[in-house]
Amino acid sequence: MEIKRLYVGKRLSEVAIHNSTVYLAGQIAEDTTQDIAGQTREVLGHVDRLLAESGSDKTCILSCQIYIADMAHFAGMNEEWDVWVPSGHTPPRATVEAKLADPAVLVEIVVVAAQR
Repeated sequence: MEIKRLYVGKRLSEVAIHNSTVYLAGQIAEDTTQDIAGQTREVLGHVDRLLAESGSDKTCILSCQIYIADMAHFAGMNEEWDVWVPSGHTPPRATVEAKLADPAVLVEIVVVAAQR
């Protein structure tokens, strides 16, 4: 059994790949001064980059979990999501309100995808 990990840190790896399935750690914005739209765009950019490095892309997403700090941000997050997600490739998704580890973080996104 082979498990490949990318960006391995003391606490977590950003990516784990096993049996042609890519598991991403929760992705958050680095620039937390942005509003929900900016943070969501940045996070989706991280997802794009990590999937590409893992031999996948957003058309191969199998599931997505989105955590937002306040449901008042739901519409703003969805506006960015709708621009980003490819038509015909919308994955199963859950969105929940959660108290995130850093109060400045407005959104965290977790993705599981198949490799191309």
